[in-house]
Amino acid sequence: MALVDTETVVQQPDISYQPDFEKYQARTRLRLQSEKLNRSNLPPDFPQQLDSDLVWEGETLADSFDWNYILVPGQVEELEHALAHFKSLNKPLGHLDQENFPLPTLHGPLREISREIHFGHGFKVVRGLPVERHSREDNIILYAGLSAHIAPLRARQDSKYEGKPADVVLAHIKDLSSGHEKAHIGAPAYTADKQVFHTDSGDIVSLLALSTAAEGGTSRLASTWRVYNELAANRPDLIETLSQDWIADNWSSPSQPYTTTPLLFFQRSTTESPQRVVLQYARRYFTGFGAMPRSPQIPAITEAQAEALDAIHYLGERFNVGLDFRQGDVQYVNNLAVFHARDGFTDSAVQQRHLVRLWLRDPEYAWATPEPLRGKWVQLYDGVNPDNQVFPLEPYVRSPSNGTEQGKAGA
Repeated sequence: MALVDTETVVQQPDISYQPDFEKYQARTRLRLQSEKLNRSNLPPDFPQQLDSDLVWEGETLADSFDWNYILVPGQVEELEHALAHFKSLNKPLGHLDQENFPLPTLHGPLREISREIHFGHGFKVVRGLPVERHSREDNIILYAGLSAHIAPLRARQDSKYEGKPADVVLAHIKDLSSGHEKAHIGAPAYTADKQVFHTDSGDIVSLLALSTAAEGGTSRLASTWRVYNELAANRPDLIETLSQDWIADNWSSPSQPYTTTPLLFFQRSTTESPQRVVLQYARRYFTGFGAMPRSPQIPAITEAQAEALDAIHYLGERFNVGLDFRQGDVQYVNNLAVFHARDGFTDSAVQQRHLVRLWLRDPEYAWATPEPLRGKWVQLYDGVNPDNQVFPLEPYVRSPSNGTEQGKAGA
């Protein structure tokens, strides 16, 4: 990869992190009128249409799918026993697994949830974790222990903690913009702003609601397979754009100022799995956000890419389902086939939105990782051993989202 001339400032399209529908429509009109676009052919091998339970629309989804799994009192009691058992072992939290956090009757339903995530509709919500009666640390133990029965591998979300090398496997999602961290925030997860549609990193993204906002903050999911079908039918040129290499900002990393990768991947059917498409992207790597604006010295995205970013976001809004995310809910999402967004919200002095996040993988049901993403998956999952795992108890802006640290790209 050739390095760019650091004296050159390139011209980025007129696009920002927060989408502008009028600019999107104007860009689409101009491109349709002035460019000879491929409106009839998809890239080689990409299917004309995907047919699966993963293809759904939020407006009608509840008619055929109940995404809530509600814990009953006996299951909550089993979780309490597992919590007490793990604490009696006096082991670091990295040792939370199916053996050290035993759930003899709940294990089966949790494995079925993993199947639903991988082969069904792509997400599920476990409702009723008793967070209000426990300390922060105990709630994290409950969350990680429960999750170990759905997807036992935890991914690395930060490679350092408190200035030292570490495998940080849990992140806090909370508005920190009113504190001293404000000037350093380079990702919307640490603000109360609207968060646009995107994917995280890894196979499964999971969130536990420790508490909810005073107002707003609805969690939204949309099927990327439904978005794919819409684009394949009406704008196959944008499927081609998404399947080509994009310049993702690495925020002034001296050795690698940017990375190149497609956002959309096709996987052929095998004897073990059907054909699939995989979408992996976060808008801020192409537009910048807050304390981490788009680096002016790296190659700009194209007008076609700017339109594609807006197209998939607005189709996500069109087809999304809003979740009634309550305190004690745990959300599990197939991060390869469902993308997510969040409404802006307002906290109060007594009620503040606070989520904790795990990135997970279930080796039994995991999808094949697209070749261009395998290096990233190695960074996420390889070498994360129990004794080095860190579960921070307090929120902080992790390195990949911290404008003062210019960390490696994460979600």
